[in-house]
Amino acid sequence: MESFHATLKKEEIHQTTYQDFDEAGRCLFQYIEGWYNRSRMHSAIVFAIT
Repeated sequence: MESFHATLKKEEIHQTTYQDFDEAGRCLFQYIEGWYNRSRMHSAIVFAIT
């Protein structure tokens, strides 16, 4: 979980200025669902494949 938070902050939060809390919530949701979940395999899935 700490690795996820570090990546989220480095790739999304510190790169963006949000107008309000709602916009931040939408952007974070889009990042997690649109980029993070699709581009990085969960460690449990990787171990199951190998």
